[in-house]
Amino acid sequence: MSFDTLGLMPELLRAVREQGYEIPTPVQAQAIPIILQRRDLMAGAQTGTGKTAAFVLPMLQLMAPAANTSASPARHPIRALVLTPTRELAMQVEESVRTYGKHLPLRSTTIFGGVNINPQIKALRAGVEILVATPGRLLDHYQQGTLHFGSLEFLVLDEADRMLDMGFIRDIKKILALLPTQRQSILCSATFGGEIRELAASLLKDPASVDVAPRNTAASLVRQMVLPVDRNRKKALLSYLVRTRPMEQVLVFTRTKHGANHLSEQLERDGIPCSSIHGNKSQPQRIKALEDFKAGNIQVLVATDIAARGLDIDQLPHVVNFELPHVAEDYIHRIGRTGRAGSEGEALSLVCVDEHKLLKDIEKLLKKDLPKQVIPDFEPDPSIKAEPIVTGRGGSGGRAPRQSGGRPSTSGGRISSSRSERGSVHAQPRTRTSPRGK
Repeated sequence: MSFDTLGLMPELLRAVREQGYEIPTPVQAQAIPIILQRRDLMAGAQTGTGKTAAFVLPMLQLMAPAANTSASPARHPIRALVLTPTRELAMQVEESVRTYGKHLPLRSTTIFGGVNINPQIKALRAGVEILVATPGRLLDHYQQGTLHFGSLEFLVLDEADRMLDMGFIRDIKKILALLPTQRQSILCSATFGGEIRELAASLLKDPASVDVAPRNTAASLVRQMVLPVDRNRKKALLSYLVRTRPMEQVLVFTRTKHGANHLSEQLERDGIPCSSIHGNKSQPQRIKALEDFKAGNIQVLVATDIAARGLDIDQLPHVVNFELPHVAEDYIHRIGRTGRAGSEGEALSLVCVDEHKLLKDIEKLLKKDLPKQVIPDFEPDPSIKAEPIVTGRGGSGGRAPRQSGGRPSTSGGRISSSRSERGSVHAQPRTRTSPRGK
């Protein structure tokens, strides 16, 4: 099947070809015709399946007939709203809108916390048809009267499960109450728990369903291996592996932001080009680390689970779990960063005695035992006893506690929207065979 068979208009096909894409991914092949029929859609798709293009392309096509080149802001009302859990994902989605809509006179912008609100206000006042936003900052703008939804035709909730995990359910309900009831709605989620289905029932009308990411499945092309090691020798083992094996690009996961920083600093001292990326990093710091990783200027990028959902790099060869996640499902999201676009990948997990219970939970989820390999000179000491695992605060160790509503909170109470818009990061693929993205 080619993109020519999906009913897309010439301007969109031209943009797709200019990106070097020829064959749609499964979610694109299934979702695009459904959305073009103006049906609501519930899409089960994980990062790397091409779901961003799956909703962006048909949305652009349905909006194209009313597109215009007028300079008047009034001729460019908000017609489509895409809600994302994080600023990085918002940036990625809006970049896809610009990429695939480059031959159409449709305007777009993105709004998220953590940056000055004034340039966003200016962009909104100039008029945009497609708005990509995080929930907290969207409500900030609405309260200031800088946006209106009277002309809204499309609503997309991207990574809905992640938004619930981050405590955005109350904000989402507030936003839904502001929108016209007559609209086309699309909900994308990697998992479909009870809360997601409840949200979908209130959001979607007679929806079609596409599921190309069955829950709790690991990438079939990922070679998984457990490396037993003592807790105080993990850093030395990771450094040894990176220096002695052909590991030119490695994404390493830790449980806490503090741990990510310390590990990155240790690898740098060992002469390994490295950087870290997590919620405490400023936006410029995250962007620079990501660009350096994409460009090959750094060999290792250390990340917390905050990056697991949105990091989008085709043909990323290696993922290392320096520490196992507290929630077994997060292991699936971590190793899903590799083994994509038909390329093989490797996922190594450094497991100490403290993590044996976490490993059993992961193996139970996978319904199989993971192979183990003891690295010579790094054999674990059987006399060492397990110790409780210390987590970070504010949700940095494992999955953040789900809030009862509103925006994510920290130990000191509520935090502003500028701090709440944390989360995943993305990198553009190096080589691509079909539109990827989220």
